[in-house]
Amino acid sequence: MLRAVEAIIDEHGNVRLLEEIALPTSRRAIVTILEETPLIEEITLLSEAALSKDWNRPEEDEAWSHLGKFELIRGPNCYTKT
Repeated sequence: MLRAVEAIIDEHGNVRLLEEIALPTSRRAIVTILEETPLIEEITLLSEAALSKDWNRPEEDEAWSHLGKFELIRGPNCYTKT
């Protein structure tokens, strides 16, 4: 299973993960070096997969079901409850 983990690489090449992880054995990793200041598009793309795992679950749907369904009626910021 592939997993993305955000990290910081210092000027000496030392990698520091920004979250704790537990692995059953040593694993190989691919490191992608990003621009100094992350672009909004990069942040969105990197977080989409992680967030979808949490948000796209039956438990999550149930937790928010009391809000009902909304339908777009007049523009990007105008919603009505159906």
